[in-house]
Amino acid sequence: MQQLSLDVGGSDPQCFEELLLEAGAVAITLQDAADTPVLEPAPGTTPLWPQVRISALFEAAADLDSVTRRLHAQFPGQALQIHTASVAERAWEREWLKDFKPLRFGRRLWVCPAGQRPPHAEDCCYVDLDPGLAFGTGTHATTALCLEWLDGAALAGKHVIDYGCGSGILAIAALKLGAASALAVDIDPQALLATLDNAERNAVTARLTVAAVPPVPSVVCDVLLANILAEPLEHLAPDLAALVEPHGHLVLSGLLAQQAAPVTLRYRPWFDIGPVTLREDWARLDGVKRASERG
Repeated sequence: MQQLSLDVGGSDPQCFEELLLEAGAVAITLQDAADTPVLEPAPGTTPLWPQVRISALFEAAADLDSVTRRLHAQFPGQALQIHTASVAERAWEREWLKDFKPLRFGRRLWVCPAGQRPPHAEDCCYVDLDPGLAFGTGTHATTALCLEWLDGAALAGKHVIDYGCGSGILAIAALKLGAASALAVDIDPQALLATLDNAERNAVTARLTVAAVPPVPSVVCDVLLANILAEPLEHLAPDLAALVEPHGHLVLSGLLAQQAAPVTLRYRPWFDIGPVTLREDWARLDGVKRASERG
Protein backbone atom coordinates (compact mmCIF):
# COMPACT_ATOMS: atom_id res chain seq x y z
CA MET A 1 0.00 0.00 0.00
CA GLN A 2 0.99 3.65 -0.44
CA GLN A 3 0.00 6.74 1.50
CA LEU A 4 -0.27 10.34 0.32
CA SER A 5 -0.60 13.11 2.92
CA LEU A 6 -1.14 16.82 2.53
CA ASP A 7 -1.97 19.74 4.82
CA VAL A 8 -4.82 21.89 3.52
CA GLY A 9 -4.90 24.49 6.30
CA GLY A 10 -8.36 25.90 6.80
CA SER A 11 -9.58 25.01 3.28
CA ASP A 12 -12.67 22.86 2.88
CA PRO A 13 -11.25 19.33 2.59
CA GLN A 14 -14.20 18.00 0.59
CA CYS A 15 -12.84 19.03 -2.81
CA PHE A 16 -9.49 17.41 -1.99
CA GLU A 17 -11.25 14.23 -0.85
CA GLU A 18 -13.26 14.05 -4.06
CA LEU A 19 -10.14 14.35 -6.22
CA LEU A 20 -8.28 11.73 -4.22
CA LEU A 21 -11.19 9.29 -4.42
CA GLU A 22 -11.45 9.85 -8.17
CA ALA A 23 -7.71 9.15 -8.38
CA GLY A 24 -8.18 5.75 -6.73
CA ALA A 25 -7.81 6.30 -2.98
CA VAL A 26 -9.22 3.34 -1.05
CA ALA A 27 -9.40 5.16 2.29
CA ILE A 28 -9.16 8.77 3.45
CA THR A 29 -8.51 10.07 6.96
CA LEU A 30 -8.81 13.65 8.23
CA GLN A 31 -6.54 14.63 11.11
CA ASP A 32 -5.64 17.65 13.21
CA ALA A 33 -2.51 19.11 11.59
CA ALA A 34 -1.75 21.22 14.67
CA ASP A 35 -2.89 20.66 18.26
CA THR A 36 -6.33 22.19 18.46
CA PRO A 37 -8.89 19.49 19.35
CA VAL A 38 -12.59 20.24 19.01
CA LEU A 39 -14.09 19.11 22.33
CA GLU A 40 -17.58 20.61 22.26
CA PRO A 41 -19.24 20.68 18.83
CA ALA A 42 -22.70 22.12 18.47
CA PRO A 43 -25.50 19.56 18.12
CA GLY A 44 -25.96 18.46 14.53
CA THR A 45 -22.56 19.75 13.38
CA THR A 46 -19.34 18.01 12.45
CA PRO A 47 -16.68 20.70 12.96
CA LEU A 48 -13.12 20.28 11.74
CA TRP A 49 -9.87 21.68 13.02
CA PRO A 50 -8.36 25.03 11.96
CA GLN A 51 -5.49 23.11 10.34
CA VAL A 52 -6.49 19.88 8.60
CA ARG A 53 -4.26 17.09 7.31
CA ILE A 54 -5.61 14.62 4.75
CA SER A 55 -4.09 11.14 4.49
CA ALA A 56 -5.13 8.94 1.57
CA LEU A 57 -4.35 5.25 1.22
CA PHE A 58 -3.71 3.84 -2.28
CA GLU A 59 -2.99 0.42 -3.71
CA ALA A 60 0.68 -0.43 -4.23
CA ALA A 61 0.40 -0.08 -8.04
CA ALA A 62 -1.09 3.44 -7.93
CA ASP A 63 0.88 6.24 -9.64
CA LEU A 64 1.21 8.79 -6.84
CA ASP A 65 3.33 11.10 -9.02
CA SER A 66 0.31 11.45 -11.29
CA VAL A 67 -1.96 12.09 -8.29
CA THR A 68 0.45 14.76 -7.04
CA ARG A 69 0.45 16.50 -10.44
CA ARG A 70 -3.35 16.46 -10.48
CA LEU A 71 -3.48 18.08 -7.06
CA HIS A 72 -1.09 20.87 -8.05
CA ALA A 73 -2.99 21.44 -11.30
CA GLN A 74 -6.40 21.48 -9.60
CA PHE A 75 -5.30 23.85 -6.81
CA PRO A 76 -2.69 26.13 -8.42
CA GLY A 77 -3.09 28.90 -5.88
CA GLN A 78 -2.13 26.75 -2.90
CA ALA A 79 1.41 25.85 -1.90
CA LEU A 80 0.58 22.23 -1.21
CA GLN A 81 3.06 20.23 0.84
CA ILE A 82 2.50 16.67 -0.35
CA HIS A 83 4.26 13.65 1.14
CA THR A 84 4.13 10.06 -0.09
CA ALA A 85 5.32 6.85 1.54
CA SER A 86 5.02 3.10 1.24
CA VAL A 87 3.17 1.35 4.06
CA ALA A 88 3.15 -2.29 5.02
CA GLU A 89 0.09 -4.40 4.25
CA ARG A 90 -2.08 -4.71 7.35
CA ALA A 91 -5.68 -5.28 8.28
CA TRP A 92 -6.15 -1.55 8.78
CA GLU A 93 -9.67 -1.76 10.16
CA ARG A 94 -8.29 -3.94 12.99
CA GLU A 95 -4.90 -2.27 13.40
CA TRP A 96 -5.94 -0.13 16.36
CA LEU A 97 -6.70 -3.27 18.39
CA LYS A 98 -2.99 -4.05 18.85
CA ASP A 99 -2.88 -1.40 21.61
CA PHE A 100 -6.25 -2.28 23.15
CA LYS A 101 -5.71 -4.53 26.17
CA PRO A 102 -8.11 -5.77 28.86
CA LEU A 103 -9.07 -2.86 31.13
CA ARG A 104 -10.46 -3.07 34.65
CA PHE A 105 -13.15 -0.78 36.04
CA GLY A 106 -13.95 -0.91 39.72
CA ARG A 107 -13.66 -4.23 41.53
CA ARG A 108 -14.68 -6.86 39.00
CA LEU A 109 -15.67 -5.36 35.64
CA TRP A 110 -13.26 -5.93 32.75
CA VAL A 111 -13.59 -4.72 29.15
CA CYS A 112 -11.63 -6.97 26.79
CA PRO A 113 -10.92 -7.10 23.07
CA ALA A 114 -12.44 -10.33 21.81
CA GLY A 115 -10.49 -13.39 22.85
CA GLN A 116 -8.29 -11.69 25.46
CA ARG A 117 -8.50 -12.21 29.21
CA PRO A 118 -6.55 -10.58 32.04
CA PRO A 119 -4.10 -12.81 33.92
CA HIS A 120 -5.00 -14.21 37.36
CA ALA A 121 -8.43 -12.55 37.50
CA GLU A 122 -11.09 -14.23 39.65
CA ASP A 123 -14.76 -13.44 40.30
CA CYS A 124 -14.77 -11.08 37.32
CA CYS A 125 -17.35 -9.86 34.85
CA TYR A 126 -16.08 -9.64 31.27
CA VAL A 127 -17.38 -7.50 28.44
CA ASP A 128 -15.95 -8.64 25.09
CA LEU A 129 -15.81 -5.58 22.89
CA ASP A 130 -15.24 -4.61 19.29
CA PRO A 131 -16.46 -1.04 18.87
CA GLY A 132 -16.24 -1.15 15.07
CA LEU A 133 -16.87 2.40 13.80
CA ALA A 134 -18.66 3.54 16.97
CA PHE A 135 -17.30 5.41 19.97
CA GLY A 136 -16.72 3.58 23.24
CA THR A 137 -13.94 1.23 24.32
CA GLY A 138 -13.52 2.25 27.96
CA THR A 139 -10.23 4.01 27.26
CA HIS A 140 -11.79 7.48 27.34
CA ALA A 141 -12.22 9.02 30.78
CA THR A 142 -15.96 9.64 30.33
CA THR A 143 -16.67 5.99 29.48
CA ALA A 144 -14.42 4.83 32.31
CA LEU A 145 -16.33 7.00 34.80
CA CYS A 146 -19.62 5.38 33.77
CA LEU A 147 -18.20 1.85 33.86
CA GLU A 148 -16.83 2.41 37.37
CA TRP A 149 -20.27 3.56 38.50
CA LEU A 150 -21.87 0.45 37.00
CA ASP A 151 -19.39 -1.83 38.76
CA GLY A 152 -20.41 -0.40 42.12
CA ALA A 153 -24.17 -0.32 41.48
CA ALA A 154 -26.84 -2.81 42.54
CA LEU A 155 -28.19 -3.72 39.11
CA ALA A 156 -29.89 -7.05 39.70
CA GLY A 157 -33.37 -6.95 38.17
CA LYS A 158 -33.01 -3.32 37.05
CA HIS A 159 -34.09 -1.80 33.74
CA VAL A 160 -31.41 0.38 32.15
CA ILE A 161 -31.30 2.96 29.34
CA ASP A 162 -27.99 3.75 27.62
CA TYR A 163 -28.71 7.08 25.91
CA GLY A 164 -26.12 7.72 23.21
CA CYS A 165 -24.89 4.14 23.29
CA GLY A 166 -21.94 4.28 20.86
CA SER A 167 -20.52 0.75 20.88
CA GLY A 168 -23.15 -0.34 23.42
CA ILE A 169 -20.48 -0.75 26.08
CA LEU A 170 -22.55 0.68 28.96
CA ALA A 171 -25.76 -1.21 28.17
CA ILE A 172 -23.87 -4.47 27.72
CA ALA A 173 -21.83 -3.95 30.89
CA ALA A 174 -25.04 -3.32 32.84
CA LEU A 175 -26.55 -6.57 31.50
CA LYS A 176 -23.42 -8.56 32.29
CA LEU A 177 -23.52 -7.13 35.82
CA GLY A 178 -27.07 -8.38 36.37
CA ALA A 179 -29.52 -5.85 34.92
CA ALA A 180 -32.77 -7.44 33.75
CA SER A 181 -33.00 -5.45 30.51
CA ALA A 182 -31.39 -2.55 28.68
CA LEU A 183 -32.44 -0.14 25.96
CA ALA A 184 -29.57 1.29 23.87
CA VAL A 185 -30.37 4.37 21.78
CA ASP A 186 -28.28 6.51 19.45
CA ILE A 187 -28.64 8.84 16.47
CA ASP A 188 -25.78 7.11 14.59
CA PRO A 189 -26.71 3.98 12.57
CA GLN A 190 -23.11 2.73 12.92
CA ALA A 191 -23.52 2.83 16.70
CA LEU A 192 -26.66 0.72 16.52
CA LEU A 193 -24.94 -1.86 14.33
CA ALA A 194 -21.89 -1.98 16.63
CA THR A 195 -24.14 -2.37 19.67
CA LEU A 196 -26.01 -5.30 18.12
CA ASP A 197 -22.75 -7.00 17.13
CA ASN A 198 -21.29 -6.54 20.61
CA ALA A 199 -24.50 -7.73 22.26
CA GLU A 200 -24.34 -10.95 20.25
CA ARG A 201 -20.67 -11.36 21.16
CA ASN A 202 -21.63 -11.11 24.84
CA ALA A 203 -24.76 -13.28 24.58
CA VAL A 204 -27.11 -10.56 25.88
CA THR A 205 -29.27 -9.92 22.80
CA ALA A 206 -32.35 -11.43 24.45
CA ARG A 207 -32.32 -8.71 27.11
CA LEU A 208 -31.26 -5.79 24.89
CA THR A 209 -33.38 -3.49 22.73
CA VAL A 210 -31.68 -1.13 20.25
CA ALA A 211 -33.44 1.95 18.90
CA ALA A 212 -32.70 5.15 17.00
CA VAL A 213 -33.39 8.61 18.44
CA PRO A 214 -35.06 10.97 18.05
CA PRO A 215 -37.82 10.52 19.07
CA VAL A 216 -37.24 9.91 22.76
CA PRO A 217 -38.43 6.38 23.57
CA SER A 218 -41.61 6.23 25.64
CA VAL A 219 -40.30 3.94 28.37
CA VAL A 220 -39.13 4.35 31.93
CA CYS A 221 -36.13 2.82 33.66
CA ASP A 222 -34.43 2.33 36.99
CA VAL A 223 -31.04 3.56 35.68
CA LEU A 224 -30.35 5.99 32.85
CA LEU A 225 -26.81 6.57 31.62
CA ALA A 226 -26.04 9.34 29.12
CA ASN A 227 -22.41 9.73 28.09
CA ILE A 228 -22.78 12.44 25.45
CA LEU A 229 -21.86 16.16 25.68
CA ALA A 230 -22.76 19.01 28.00
CA GLU A 231 -24.93 21.00 25.59
CA PRO A 232 -27.22 18.12 24.57
CA LEU A 233 -27.35 17.00 28.21
CA GLU A 234 -28.69 20.42 29.18
CA HIS A 235 -31.12 20.52 26.26
CA LEU A 236 -32.44 17.01 26.94
CA ALA A 237 -32.87 17.40 30.70
CA PRO A 238 -36.72 17.30 30.76
CA ASP A 239 -36.84 14.38 28.32
CA LEU A 240 -34.24 12.32 30.16
CA ALA A 241 -35.84 13.07 33.52
CA ALA A 242 -39.16 11.73 32.22
CA LEU A 243 -37.51 8.39 31.41
CA VAL A 244 -36.44 7.69 35.00
CA GLU A 245 -38.69 6.13 37.63
CA PRO A 246 -39.00 7.82 41.05
CA HIS A 247 -36.02 6.69 43.15
CA GLY A 248 -34.25 5.77 39.89
CA HIS A 249 -30.65 6.65 39.16
CA LEU A 250 -29.24 9.12 36.64
CA VAL A 251 -25.61 8.96 35.46
CA LEU A 252 -24.33 11.74 33.20
CA SER A 253 -20.89 12.07 31.61
CA GLY A 254 -19.22 13.46 28.51
CA LEU A 255 -18.80 16.84 30.16
CA LEU A 256 -15.71 18.75 31.20
CA ALA A 257 -15.15 19.55 34.87
CA GLN A 258 -16.12 23.21 34.43
CA GLN A 259 -19.41 22.19 32.78
CA ALA A 260 -20.61 20.12 35.74
CA ALA A 261 -22.21 23.02 37.63
CA PRO A 262 -24.55 24.27 34.85
CA VAL A 263 -25.55 20.73 33.91
CA THR A 264 -26.30 19.97 37.57
CA LEU A 265 -28.61 22.99 37.74
CA ARG A 266 -30.62 21.71 34.77
CA TYR A 267 -31.36 18.39 36.50
CA ARG A 268 -32.00 19.59 40.04
CA PRO A 269 -35.75 20.13 39.51
CA TRP A 270 -36.07 16.32 39.36
CA PHE A 271 -32.96 14.79 40.91
CA ASP A 272 -30.85 14.98 44.02
CA ILE A 273 -27.37 15.21 42.48
CA GLY A 274 -24.40 13.95 44.45
CA PRO A 275 -20.81 15.24 44.44
CA VAL A 276 -19.06 15.49 41.07
CA THR A 277 -16.69 12.62 40.27
CA LEU A 278 -13.64 13.67 38.24
CA ARG A 279 -11.20 11.76 36.05
CA GLU A 280 -8.52 13.79 34.28
CA ASP A 281 -10.43 16.89 33.07
CA TRP A 282 -13.77 15.09 32.75
CA ALA A 283 -16.72 14.84 35.11
CA ARG A 284 -19.51 12.44 36.00
CA LEU A 285 -22.76 13.42 37.70
CA ASP A 286 -24.83 10.89 39.67
CA GLY A 287 -28.36 11.59 40.83
CA VAL A 288 -31.43 9.93 42.33
CA LYS A 289 -34.90 10.99 41.23
CA ARG A 290 -37.10 12.34 43.98
CA ALA A 291 -40.25 10.34 44.75
CA SER A 292 -42.48 13.34 44.12
CA GLU A 293 -41.10 13.90 40.62
CA ARG A 294 -42.62 12.00 37.70
CA GLY A 295 -41.01 13.79 34.76
